[in-house]
Amino acid sequence: MPSLPNSTTERIVLCFPAESWHLRQIEATVQELGVAAEVINAGQERIAEELPTATIYCGHAKVPVPWAETVAGGRLKWIQSTAAGMDHCLVPEVIASDITVSSASGVLANQVADHTFALLFGLVRSLPVFFRAQQKKEFIRRPTRDLHGSRIGIVGLGGNGRRLVEVLRPFHCRILATDWFPEDKPEGVEALLPADQLDEILPEIDVLILAAPLNAMTRHLIDARRLALLPKGTLLVNMARGPIVDEAAMVDALESGHLGGVGVDVTEVEPLPVESRLWGQPNAIITPHVGGQVATRVEDVTDFFCQNLIRYFRGETVLNLLADKRLGFPRPEHAAWRR
Repeated sequence: MPSLPNSTTERIVLCFPAESWHLRQIEATVQELGVAAEVINAGQERIAEELPTATIYCGHAKVPVPWAETVAGGRLKWIQSTAAGMDHCLVPEVIASDITVSSASGVLANQVADHTFALLFGLVRSLPVFFRAQQKKEFIRRPTRDLHGSRIGIVGLGGNGRRLVEVLRPFHCRILATDWFPEDKPEGVEALLPADQLDEILPEIDVLILAAPLNAMTRHLIDARRLALLPKGTLLVNMARGPIVDEAAMVDALESGHLGGVGVDVTEVEPLPVESRLWGQPNAIITPHVGGQVATRVEDVTDFFCQNLIRYFRGETVLNLLADKRLGFPRPEHAAWRR
C-alpha cells in the first residue's frame, strides 16, 4: 500500500497513458502556483492501489477500483475525468460525497465529430454493402442516400453535440435537438427542445445521433417504443454510451427493416459478446469505442487538466464542473464550450 499524503502535500494520481513530459507539465503547473504536490502515474495497472491515497485524481479507470473505500477515507477532494462520459466514476458513494467532479466534455469533440461522420457516411453511402462486394471481387451498384438536406435529430447538446452541429451546417441539414438544459440554441439548429420532449422530434427525422451522457434518466432512453416513433428507414448513430439504447430492441428494429441502419461506437456490453445478434446485421457498422481517439489525446487531456489545476488552486470554478453529479454532465454555465 503506498504511503498516505501528508497534510501539506497534494497527491495527484493519474490514470491515463501519460509520459514523462506530461508529468513534468503537471508538476510545473502546480509548482508555479506554489503548491507542494506529488504526481503519481498509476496507469490502469496500479490505479486500484493508488486511488485511495489520492487527494486529486485525473483519469478514466477501466478496471475495478475501490470507490467506496476511497470516499470513506476522506482524502480525495477532486476527480477530473479524462472522458466526457462519467459513468466510470459516478458511483453512488461519489455522487453522495462532497468530492468535486469535472468532466472532459468537449475536449475530444473534434474527434467524436470525425468518427460520427465516418459512421454516418458509411451508412448513407451503403459502404458495408460495397465493402462486402469488394471482398468478393464483385462490381455491384445499389441506391445510396444523401446527407445533404437530411433531417437530423441530436440527443444531447453538450460539447460533442454542439461540435456536430457546426460540422453538419454546411450540409444544409434540418437539425432538431433535445437537451436537459435547452439554452443557447446554436446557429443551424431549427429547434432545441427539453429532454422530456424527445418524442416530438423522433417522427420528424431521417437520422438520430446520440451524444448524451449515461445516467439513471438515459438508460434505455431509446427503447422499443421510441424506435417505433422513428420513420421507417431511419439511421441511428450512437456515439454516447451503449446502455442508452435497448440493444435487443434496436436489433429487432434492424431485422424488421424499420431501422435503415445503425452505426455504433458503443454497445451495452463491451467488448460486444461474440454471440450478439448485432454482429450479424448487414446494415450495421460497429467500432470498438474509439470515437475519442486522436494522436494528441494525451496532450489535449493534459492541457485541459493543467488549465483546471490553475482554476482549482486559485479557488475558481473548474471547467465542466458537475454541479449536480446525478446528471453526469456539466450545466451550461460551467461547460468548457462556453469559454
